[in-house]
Amino acid sequence: MIDEGLDTVIGATIKTADPAAAAARASEGKSLEEAGDRVGAIAAYREAAELGSDVQALFRLAWLLDQHGEEDEALAAYERCCQVDGLPPVNAMINIAVIYEDRGEISNAQRCLRKVLDSDPNNQRARLFMKDVLASEDMYYDEEHDRNLAKRSALLDTPVTDFELSVRARNCLKKMKIRTLGDLLKISEAELLSYKNFGETSLVEIKNMLSSKGLRLGQGLEGRYSQARKEIYDDLRGKAPDHVLNKPVSVLELSVRARKALQQLGIQTIGDLASRTEAELMGVKNFGQTSLVEITQKLNQYNLELRSLD
Repeated sequence: MIDEGLDTVIGATIKTADPAAAAARASEGKSLEEAGDRVGAIAAYREAAELGSDVQALFRLAWLLDQHGEEDEALAAYERCCQVDGLPPVNAMINIAVIYEDRGEISNAQRCLRKVLDSDPNNQRARLFMKDVLASEDMYYDEEHDRNLAKRSALLDTPVTDFELSVRARNCLKKMKIRTLGDLLKISEAELLSYKNFGETSLVEIKNMLSSKGLRLGQGLEGRYSQARKEIYDDLRGKAPDHVLNKPVSVLELSVRARKALQQLGIQTIGDLASRTEAELMGVKNFGQTSLVEITQKLNQYNLELRSLD
């Protein structure tokens, strides 16, 4: 059995925090792991965990311990990963669920997977494993969870007009075609602030409103950007072939104002353009309804349109 044990990971405050030393030990652990010395890597990662809270080092420590059968200590290390400031690592949450499922603690496994799916509904690994967990419990039906999902769905479908917002904030959201709380979760602070006539006061107002509901701007984008972009392109391929999607936007022969807006957003191909929303384009300074209509008409020629927030 690997020495030290559970208290080593949990008791990371035994040594004085030393980020530099922690980073050095984590780097050593990575080198040892790559060289095939897993026991040495575990020892180095353990010391890194005692000296700091490097998420990557904690995750690698947990994974290696799990591979060596040190389930309790691995679980403690994964849990520490999730306690570090910021968003909990999705893979750590899923691996915790795997350990719980192996132990027969199905409700705990489900709870971890739900946390992942609440923030990243399209995470394929979590979705597939949730099916396995449910199957292992003879397709146990969690009525309370379904009620909670229904409540959350109803909340996200609530029109923004139901909330007390200033006229300026309401008008900006209307022009950006942001109609519900769910739409707001798919918009970043930077995107809102880039919209003309939308300032810090309106931003604070909207953030406070979302905070009162336990929500925040951009929440719907976290942890699933790559998957979302892949799904968007898969959908586009059903409307136009790759050789069209890969054409440069220059072939659209857009007006100077429209071209500058696309340059600011880093849009280079027709596929890139079709994957953007009206809100993203309207958020660019000096981009107006005329340019929007122009771009819409050009995309229509290729059987494409701007992405909907729905």
